[in-house]
Amino acid sequence: MEIYIKPVKKILLEQRQDVYLQDITEIISDVTDKLKHEKVFKIPLKIRKNYLVSVTDIIKIIKKKFPDYSVINLGENDTIIDYSPVIVKENKFLKILRIIFVCIILFMGAATAIMSFHSDAQIPDVFKNYYKIFFGYELENPKIIAVPYSIGLAVGIIVFFNHLGNIKITRDPTPIEVEMSLYDTDIYNTLVDSIQTEQNNTKKEIGGG
Repeated sequence: MEIYIKPVKKILLEQRQDVYLQDITEIISDVTDKLKHEKVFKIPLKIRKNYLVSVTDIIKIIKKKFPDYSVINLGENDTIIDYSPVIVKENKFLKILRIIFVCIILFMGAATAIMSFHSDAQIPDVFKNYYKIFFGYELENPKIIAVPYSIGLAVGIIVFFNHLGNIKITRDPTPIEVEMSLYDTDIYNTLVDSIQTEQNNTKKEIGGG
């Protein structure tokens, strides 16, 4: 007889201090209904804080109730519980302001990077040389080359990032989505290490005391 569990990486727990198995893991078994309401632990303090539940803690709880079952983990080894004593309400106005601010910063940064590159590479002189090669004489500002180049630059950026607004060009994840996934993984690993270090230091202090 087997019990399959799939713990999640992170959950947000608001107001409620009791953490149950169904909050942190998916359970697949003929005894799922008997397990999902089993309490894992109780949040000790009513302050915003991260807590860590190891898969070994989950297995111990399950084995205590069903010692004859084998527990097979299909998910994460650690689950982070982001506890908040109050319901977290998102301020839509501040969210819009943050989005506008980030967009302005990104736009100015990208524009500065492109202009700096063009200045270093002397793109205007390159355009003039191309115009002279194809048409036989120099022109100070050859728009016949500059305009298609600008359009091509915009199209290239859109194709590279694989989306325009909410429209995706292909079904593949965009480079930004890939980077955000890697960033979330790094954040998760850092939080796990930080919480584990804090717990180990607490145990040492209690043992030493």
